[in-house]
Amino acid sequence: MGNELRGSDLVRAMLERGDKQVWCSIDDKSDEQAMTAHDGNDFTAYIVSFKNGSFYCTGGMPWLCAVPIKIKQITQQEVKFVNTVRTDDSLIT
Repeated sequence: MGNELRGSDLVRAMLERGDKQVWCSIDDKSDEQAMTAHDGNDFTAYIVSFKNGSFYCTGGMPWLCAVPIKIKQITQQEVKFVNTVRTDDSLIT
């Protein structure tokens, strides 16, 4: 487990393997910052290449750090909506 690739190292390996677009949380300071500094909407991007020490997204912007992420739908159980029924635009519990 100690040799497991993570964060920016994993993204570089995925691109070297031939992955075309890797959905990532991005930042210019650190992998940790990439996963915690979500002040705006500009914290994720598809990373398509790594050149000259930077990751490049589909928009052509360079980033120093990129952490691969998965986005999945949240379920009703995960947000603890129990016995809730949706009718039109209102919730009935």
